[in-house]
Amino acid sequence: MSPEPFIRLKGVSKTYRSGGKEHLAVSDATFDVMPGELVSLVGPSGCGKSTLLKVLAGLHAHDGGELKMGSATHSFDPSRDVGMVFQAPLLLKWRRILENVLLPAEILGLPAAESRARANALLALVGLNGYEDKYPYELSGGMQQRAAIARSLVHDPKLVLMDEPFGALDALTREKMNLELLRIWKEAGKTIIFVTHGISEAVFLGTRVVVLTAGPARMADNFEISLPHPRTLDMKTHARFGEYTRRIYRLLGME
Repeated sequence: MSPEPFIRLKGVSKTYRSGGKEHLAVSDATFDVMPGELVSLVGPSGCGKSTLLKVLAGLHAHDGGELKMGSATHSFDPSRDVGMVFQAPLLLKWRRILENVLLPAEILGLPAAESRARANALLALVGLNGYEDKYPYELSGGMQQRAAIARSLVHDPKLVLMDEPFGALDALTREKMNLELLRIWKEAGKTIIFVTHGISEAVFLGTRVVVLTAGPARMADNFEISLPHPRTLDMKTHARFGEYTRRIYRLLGME
């Protein structure tokens, strides 16, 4: 018996209304996310990827279609069950790294001792063991984003949403962070939806790729990435990797 989807979208749409005008941001988004998947959501800038992520996070209500999260036996509470990582780390500059990581646990009122132990374990997981008492300005951009990933996991969410988290990093650091994310995903065992406009990044990271066209976001394709794990950077030179990227280029009218 195959597992049921953790997230199911069927014809989901989102319209913003302002000044008597309507703007269709997301149109007819239809795809499933299975438990433990890392799904890449790729499309051009302004196509509605971030809006769709906000709908999944419970920050905006969808106004069309069906959205099911969780399962019949497990309820889903976005405030408790979602972790988010943004393009900027958004660390509080007056708090040390450990204190920044603990912030979601504090907001949710989780037990302090258990949360501190988990935060320390997560900092070790993301390679920041020994940096607990540093301030954000003492860390590089990549290290700050690792701290942001640890923060997104500290309350043990069922789903992690990542909105172009490596977009502001230089190319070499971004490559390293892609490898780090895959390692963290495997070790943490979380379901992740990763938004990017980087076609190569989407293929390299995803167990599956959902391709959205220019806004309003309409799903153009949804396919599995049959590349083995652990993923290595030399896979980007393989013929199959090139086939996947060309498929996305064609869908976006870039080939």
